[in-house]
Amino acid sequence: VPENLKFSDGTPVRNDFNRVMTTAFNGASNIVQSGGLACLDEEGQKEITTLIDYYLENAAMLKEAMESIGYDVYGGTDAPYVFVKLPEGQGSWEAFSEILEKAQVVTIPGAGFGPGGEGYLRLSAFAPRDGVIEACTRLKEQMKKD
Repeated sequence: VPENLKFSDGTPVRNDFNRVMTTAFNGASNIVQSGGLACLDEEGQKEITTLIDYYLENAAMLKEAMESIGYDVYGGTDAPYVFVKLPEGQGSWEAFSEILEKAQVVTIPGAGFGPGGEGYLRLSAFAPRDGVIEACTRLKEQMKKD
């Protein structure tokens, strides 16, 4: 807006234009708001439940795989994350590297979540089912504790 464009009372149009633009564009776009509202209707709730069930099933598979090879495992029942307790003295970056090299499965070192996360790995169930099945197979074959 040109600086010298003014209302009849002499105030700059630029001032009001800026106010209108920051008000109009302050927040989520209309299409994002419509998407959010669609999640709240009956069909949207059904889709959400289907997705939650899918990822919790993935988490259950990851949890079972790690328990079957001798690890203590937490989570994976109400959230799509599984926390694996590592053997005493094994660091999370060390475990991450070992699993990546042996099983070619990507995990998340617990150290990334702060001091309380060290000594754990986090596994995420946010993956396609066939990838989770493959990861579980590789973990069971390559990471069995002695």
